[in-house]
Amino acid sequence: MATLKSSQKLSSEIVVLGLASKDGKLVVEVADSGLYAKTFLPALEEVGATGSREEIIKIPTDSASHHRLVIFTGLGEAAKNSEYPHEILRRAAGAAVRALAGKTNADFALPHKSAQNLAAIAEGVALGAYSFDTHRGASKASQKKPLGTATIISHLSDESSTKSTVKRAMLLAKYVHLVRDLVNTPANHLSPSIFVTKMKSMAAGLSVKIEVLDEKALKTKGYGGIYSVGQGSANPPRLLHISYSPAKPKKRFAFVGKGITFDTGGYALKPAAGMDAMKTDMAGAASVIAATLAIAELKLPVSVHAYACLAENMISENATRPGDVITTLSGKTVEVLNPDAEGRLVMADGLTRAVADAEKSGDLDGLIDVATLTGAQIIALGIRTAGLMSNNEAFTEEFLNVAKSTGELFWPMPLPEELRATLDTPVADIANVGDKSGGMLVAGVFLKEFVPPTTPWLHLDIAGPSYTEKTGHGYSPVGGTGITVRSLVALAESAVSHP
Repeated sequence: MATLKSSQKLSSEIVVLGLASKDGKLVVEVADSGLYAKTFLPALEEVGATGSREEIIKIPTDSASHHRLVIFTGLGEAAKNSEYPHEILRRAAGAAVRALAGKTNADFALPHKSAQNLAAIAEGVALGAYSFDTHRGASKASQKKPLGTATIISHLSDESSTKSTVKRAMLLAKYVHLVRDLVNTPANHLSPSIFVTKMKSMAAGLSVKIEVLDEKALKTKGYGGIYSVGQGSANPPRLLHISYSPAKPKKRFAFVGKGITFDTGGYALKPAAGMDAMKTDMAGAASVIAATLAIAELKLPVSVHAYACLAENMISENATRPGDVITTLSGKTVEVLNPDAEGRLVMADGLTRAVADAEKSGDLDGLIDVATLTGAQIIALGIRTAGLMSNNEAFTEEFLNVAKSTGELFWPMPLPEELRATLDTPVADIANVGDKSGGMLVAGVFLKEFVPPTTPWLHLDIAGPSYTEKTGHGYSPVGGTGITVRSLVALAESAVSHP
């Protein structure tokens, strides 16, 4: 992750400027209106620059210039008074940083007039400066490192709030990068128990409490969903509970994350093509734990209980079979018609536990579960927009308003009552699969069974946007993206400013 600072002075041999278009003509957008306003327009036109969003154009300069390289990052249509939306600046900064891999330092002189836009640029820089080379051997030395140091050129650099803005951007990137690392880690290096060990290490020094239930405790205490999914693996399941409970919290939240460290599909075995990506099926668990640690490090006066429901869905003589009936923590029985619909089973136990804990400590202001739950989410919404389902319109609106500030994309989807009947079964309280049509919604309807209607609840299906397979975009690299971390943190911050 790049070291960030702010200054009013240019200091690097590399400078990053914005490039937009207006009425078919290029417009250079910079923090200082007098900086390079027209100098490079002929060269940009010569190389065919368009100023489209996230376009990157590199222009070397002559030896007499202070800068040996000028990077132009696309902003799209020129904005009135150079006031660009936060996410456009965030993505433009991130795209530029990714293009600067292997460089030591650079100045970022992107246009901004507000502290909010400065924060977006800082976040884009910090989020974009990422690489994952943990498991490279002989080729590791040849891999380009992320940009080392970034200086944001700003007229706001002397304001006291700017340092805290940059510090917050670094902290958010730290935990987003943590999620990316976990999602990118091969399954043979990230079992449920290793996940727990890593999170314990990250929590060291923070004011949080940690509880871990191993396979024996899960079985004896009735966590039939988590236990049944993990019982076929040589790497047994876990429930990781991390709680942050400051004195006199202004709001109380609970986060539940799906943590399938590898998903073969069990006895509904997935095809070989693409199965390697099933190491990413723990992105929800990684996100909710990382967000909770970030909230704790920020010392926000908000209570958070986070639950990572961890298991490997494997095949063995002990694995759950199609047609088996299990008893979840809620006491409800489930006929497992499809062992590849395992995420909802572990989440059922996690949701039940979160609600039970809340009944002891006080009503929840919000319960959020995050899961790479269904391939149907990708079919419905693509790879950049997560599905959102809820039992509470006010909580939905609150979260979506917060997400607008982070740039993370969520789209509200319904939970049709008629889909509940498709989960009926003659041998148990509910089946784990129903109608194939609307598969994302059916999964949400299943989870709804384990949440009291009086508890404000959001279900976030991040199957698509949790992982980028082909090419990076904006501040997101190929691999894990870390989606939901910033929105969950922003929700906690919003609860402080708007209790």
